[in-house]
Parts: sequence; structure tokens; C-alpha cells
Amino acid sequence: MGLTSGTFTQCTGAITIDRQHPEKSSVSAVILVMSIDTGIRKRDEHLCSPAFFDASKYPKITFQSRRIIPTAARAGDIEGNLTMHGITKSIVLHVKLLAPMGEGEALARSRWAVTTEPLKRRDFNLMFGKTAEILSGIGPEVTVHLEIEATKADAT
Repeated sequence: MGLTSGTFTQCTGAITIDRQHPEKSSVSAVILVMSIDTGIRKRDEHLCSPAFFDASKYPKITFQSRRIIPTAARAGDIEGNLTMHGITKSIVLHVKLLAPMGEGEALARSRWAVTTEPLKRRDFNLMFGKTAEILSGIGPEVTVHLEIEATKADAT
């Protein structure tokens, strides 16, 4: 069976970077569940229904960092709380700076690659009935891959 993939198209976040003390940096993000796009409209509607994400009851997925751990010159792990479907779990985001902040105008933008260890859907109570689980094409574990472009906020 092939992998099922999808994208959330509406998300916001904030990155606060302390260059002198990276461990004091922070990250927060909000994803709108209704923005899921797997390329199959009926599947997206089903995923947003009470049978899975229940987007009317749990409209957002959130992440809030607790600790930043530098692992290399342009990489680190971000420990934080992921809240999805009304359940909060501790996870680790593995982050790598792709397009470094430069000078002048380039300093205002950065690109980051982010991955997670596999998340167990069961941990967030995101399971279908037994038959639907078999037919869904969605594995019991989900690995998150993100590419984030951040723009420096005005200091006004």
C-alpha cells in the first residue's frame, strides 16, 4: 500500500531567536485543521468530520516550544507540546536552517526544514473504526515534514 500524504495550507507561527543564547529562543505555531489537502476532496471532508479530526470541535493544531537544544551550527531540536484533537503530547522537532539569514534584506528571511519522529495517531485518539482503518490508507504513524519560510517582523 502506498503512502498517503497531505498538506495543511493555513498555518501561522512565531519564531523568537536569541542568537547569543539559542537555548532561550522559542517557537509557536497554529494550524487550521480545515485546511487539510490530501488531493482527494472527499477524503479531506472525511478527515475533518467527527469520525477523525472533528474540525468543528477541534479547529486548530498547536505547537509551543519548551526547550531549544542546539545540535549543530545551523540545526537543533525543539522540545515542545503538540496539541491535536484536544490532546497534548510532548514531541521533538528536528530543525535545520536551509537558507541562512544574511545581511541587509536577506536578513529579513529564513527557510527551515523540520521533521519529527513518527507520531502515533492513537496517542491523539485519531483512529477510525477497524474496517475503516484498513481501508483508509493512512498508517498508524505519521511523520511530519515541514519547510518553513520565516519573515522578520518589524520591531515597531
